[in-house]
Amino acid sequence: MIQKFVDVHPNSNIGEGTIICNFVTIEEDVVIGGNCWIGSGAVIMNGARIGNNVRVFPGAVISAVPQDLKFDGEASNVEIGDNTTIREYVTINRGTSASGTTRIGKNCLVMAYCHVAHDCIVGDNCVLANNVSLAGHIEVGNFVVLGGMAAVHQFVKIGDHVMVGGYSKVRTDVPPFVKAARDPLAYVGINATGLKRRGFDQNRVHHIQDIYRILFVHGSNVKRSIENIENNIIASDDKDYLLTFLKDSKRGLIKGI
Repeated sequence: MIQKFVDVHPNSNIGEGTIICNFVTIEEDVVIGGNCWIGSGAVIMNGARIGNNVRVFPGAVISAVPQDLKFDGEASNVEIGDNTTIREYVTINRGTSASGTTRIGKNCLVMAYCHVAHDCIVGDNCVLANNVSLAGHIEVGNFVVLGGMAAVHQFVKIGDHVMVGGYSKVRTDVPPFVKAARDPLAYVGINATGLKRRGFDQNRVHHIQDIYRILFVHGSNVKRSIENIENNIIASDDKDYLLTFLKDSKRGLIKGI
């Protein structure tokens, strides 16, 4: 259902059952899936690709051009997965020639006043609390919670199942399964409660704790810690994922205990 006072381009593609409230603007190169709700005053600009059952609250701006001085008008997109909620006055900028796409996954909650810059990739089942700011080219894994007012530096990577405390300055990579807080940002334990809620049994949680004792508690540098993990921790998918993350890190890691 499209209400009376809207500015919807006739060439936009809007799915069945989607409600477009008054004073919404939807530009030409836009695809919106079925059973969505677009609240009053939202602006959906060229390049937006929005899935099914997505809610966009009043004042949000989706797929505006990037705030990147190198941007030269190239075609690019914003992708928003199914069942995601975008709250009031969120801004999500489309990609640049670097990747072409800014992506928010499925089942995410992006709370009011968040900003997601160009070429960011946010995984599934994530929560960005109020006023979180993501600079360009950031990668956020699945089941990540970023506390309110957290600011993340460009090119940072955050692994799966991470919880970052509110007001944090995230300048370096945050490996998977951990809680991070303080200033400068530091490891404060594994995210045991979150892991258990997602079906990790006690043995698996203890296995991850053993890895992080080597990485962040024993006081070795990262290179030596990687060697110790490879040699002394039994094989598992979690171990392989963590080691790959560590070896691929370009910005260094958060501080240990």
